[in-house]
Amino acid sequence: MLFSDAAQADVKTGVDAWTQGDYDKAVAEWRPLANAGDPDAQFNIGQAYKLGRGVPLDTPIAMEWFRKAAAKGHIRAEDNYGLLLFQQKRQQEALPFLRKSADRGEPRAQYILGTAYFNGEFVTKDWVQAYALMTRAAASGLAPANASLQQMNNYIPADQRKKGLALAEDLATRNKATLAAATGSPPAAPITKPAPRPAKPVAVPVPPAPKPVAVAAATPKPKPAPVKPITAPSSAPASGDWRVQLGAFSEEARATALWSNLSKKVSGLSAYRPFYVKGGAVTRLQVGPLGSSADAEKLCKSIKAAGTDCIPKKA
Repeated sequence: MLFSDAAQADVKTGVDAWTQGDYDKAVAEWRPLANAGDPDAQFNIGQAYKLGRGVPLDTPIAMEWFRKAAAKGHIRAEDNYGLLLFQQKRQQEALPFLRKSADRGEPRAQYILGTAYFNGEFVTKDWVQAYALMTRAAASGLAPANASLQQMNNYIPADQRKKGLALAEDLATRNKATLAAATGSPPAAPITKPAPRPAKPVAVPVPPAPKPVAVAAATPKPKPAPVKPITAPSSAPASGDWRVQLGAFSEEARATALWSNLSKKVSGLSAYRPFYVKGGAVTRLQVGPLGSSADAEKLCKSIKAAGTDCIPKKA
């Protein structure tokens, strides 16, 4: 994909304005180029709408600009578009974009696909593929992937984990080759420097995904070596306006399975009550009550030590 020097200069002018915190000027520089079909400018306008900087925050408009840039082969627009489709629960539309991103080594896409292959959600269950993708995402430094990988170790048989590790090594080589082929033209996505005050515009949160541990009822029982139980705080108050959230699930049965597993795994956790909070098609597993944010943080620390994500929340 080739651009004229003038077009590149104008995109760069917008990037410079953005990094200085002048978002209105950045958007003004990019908009005419985006309307003319420049994919770098289209990607940057999409980021502006996604973050609400220089324009009102508007995810649907952001997605439309990402879609336009992705149609021209802008790889980071493809990454963002696939992740946002997934966040909008449009999994089947997101799948081809997530696959392309994962093939280039994008860790967030690998994390999502690894979870999907483990649970058999919107793809056929494949634990070897799941372990390989989660291994690659964890190797990239994605913390949730590392936690999920530890949970997978409790369920995936040793022979399949071994095959997954071999596949992960092969994926590492293929990811580099695919990324090199995709970036053989001039580099896309000029927003690369962090802004001095708000977060850099390329940041995209890891999208929520079902935790692998939630499928315990549908998988063989693990046979871990004996370990010293992880101890939760000894006293559980009868009342309080704080809880800890352990995950969000499309099926309540998965939330109950996680609670059953953790209440046995974390010593003292059973003294608290599980709360199954409904929100649309999602069930959130929360545990409490707790008297203060400090108590919630302390309980989360014990739960995280068992390999499960945990977030303090006010009830």
